[in-house]
Amino acid sequence: MKLLYFAWVRERIGKTEEEVAPPASVGTVADLVAWLAGRGEEYAYAFENPKVIRAAIDRKHVQPDTPIAGAREIAFFPPMTGG
Repeated sequence: MKLLYFAWVRERIGKTEEEVAPPASVGTVADLVAWLAGRGEEYAYAFENPKVIRAAIDRKHVQPDTPIAGAREIAFFPPMTGG
């Protein structure tokens, strides 16, 4: 699946996107965040506070407990502020 990173998540990881194949045990957005956080220092830094990370699956905002099966694209971004 394709992962997209935005704003400070992108800056901390050091890339805008990547293709990943998480293990079968990764079933939800929260599982994916936890798995990513274990991939290295930059990922651990980006996902150090998973409660503030927002996600979208195939361009639809989702909750952390949303299953990722069948997702083509998952985007991660920090909270947005209005203005």
